[in-house]
Amino acid sequence: MESVTVLGGIMGLGGQEIFLVALFVLLFFGAKKIPELMRGLGQGINEFKNATKDVKENIEKSMEDTTK
Repeated sequence: MESVTVLGGIMGLGGQEIFLVALFVLLFFGAKKIPELMRGLGQGINEFKNATKDVKENIEKSMEDTTK
């Protein structure tokens, strides 16, 4: 629950606003679609992490090659 508080603090949202947004998402997408949406979001985040890791490794490798 602490992450919700941090998210609300960053965006200036209180507990009621977060509850209303969650309720709206539940009503709009339905209970069956939410796990699919979260799974897709998780896959997108993983792809982004992998891409940034690959870029970082390529930069480090090219810096290592230029120092030799």
